[in-house]
Amino acid sequence: MVVMKTKVKTSLTLSREVVSGIDRVAGKKRSRSAVIDDVLRGYLRYRERASANACDVRKINRFAGDLNAEMQDVLAYQSLDHLWEER
Repeated sequence: MVVMKTKVKTSLTLSREVVSGIDRVAGKKRSRSAVIDDVLRGYLRYRERASANACDVRKINRFAGDLNAEMQDVLAYQSLDHLWEER
């Protein structure tokens, strides 16, 4: 079964420069609408990823102090400096 995506007709006001660029990208085989749809889908995916990444950064930063302390402990354990310390 083929599922057709619902399209909504809308009107945009764009500069001549942008329309010329869209026409160059579209060439003779694609419509302006298809180019604009592709570009906006890509932009929306980018925004969604950026939002998810920002959420991940907030989570990492929330635990950064604990993670850094644990890493310092691991590095100190792995260090050979203790072999040359005076006892």
